[in-house]
Amino acid sequence: MGNKIKSFILLNLGALLDACGFYFFLAPNNIAAGGISGLALVINKFLPFLPLGGIILTLSILLLILGFITIGSVYGFKTVYCSITIPVIIWLLEKIYPLSAPLLEDLIIQLFFGVLISSIGLAILFNQNASSGGTDIVARIIYQFYHLDIGKGLLLVDFIITLAATYVFGLQKGLYALLGVILYGFIVDYVVEGITISKQVIVITPKSKEVKNFITVQLGRGATVYKAEGAFTGEEKEVIMTVLKRQEFVKLRDFIKKTDPDAFITVQNIHEVLGEGFKPLT
Repeated sequence: MGNKIKSFILLNLGALLDACGFYFFLAPNNIAAGGISGLALVINKFLPFLPLGGIILTLSILLLILGFITIGSVYGFKTVYCSITIPVIIWLLEKIYPLSAPLLEDLIIQLFFGVLISSIGLAILFNQNASSGGTDIVARIIYQFYHLDIGKGLLLVDFIITLAATYVFGLQKGLYALLGVILYGFIVDYVVEGITISKQVIVITPKSKEVKNFITVQLGRGATVYKAEGAFTGEEKEVIMTVLKRQEFVKLRDFIKKTDPDAFITVQNIHEVLGEGFKPLT
């Protein structure tokens, strides 16, 4: 139950950040940086009397129905929930805090912070095995019929949206939108890797018994032990290998520092760990 509550909170936090980044920074400047929200900005230019959140909500529902008809029920509850929640939040923001002009004059700063905040939100959603839906569905439909990779399909859809933004808002805004699409890709990947990163730690120490006990009992993690021979001394040694989360690695490092300051330790960043104690294989 606790994990479900945590997941629900993270889903709503991710949706809120994605909506706020778009509404407060990108939308007032007509930066249609791909996605269903970018398409909604273009449509809103021709239908200014319609609320932006309402347009995104309508497009989200239509794409969910289209995806269900063409490729079946491939979207879980989390994605459907976020597809509805994000435009509803934008709609509410329009009612609670209507914007008549951009918050700042510097377009670059607003582009950067809009994409940054939205990207953090999307990364949180991806880490919860969810997404904002929207153009993801279009990319899957393209894959279904033309076997174009989903990543390339997303890039194609976003490129078409930026072309439409260029036509509607001018070349400058179109180029800013294209820059936003590029930034989205880099920042989302960087944040997702930062959220999921773990540490592979290898320890060689004569106090291996104490270190193994700390890893398995105090940290509740598993470890693999190899028998090795020192090339210089010819002595047999134990090599302890374990994979830990960042906070756990700090605790292990501090313990080893107190137990054996001369221990030999190597550390590698691991961007994804699947299996017991970490992300499930499914």
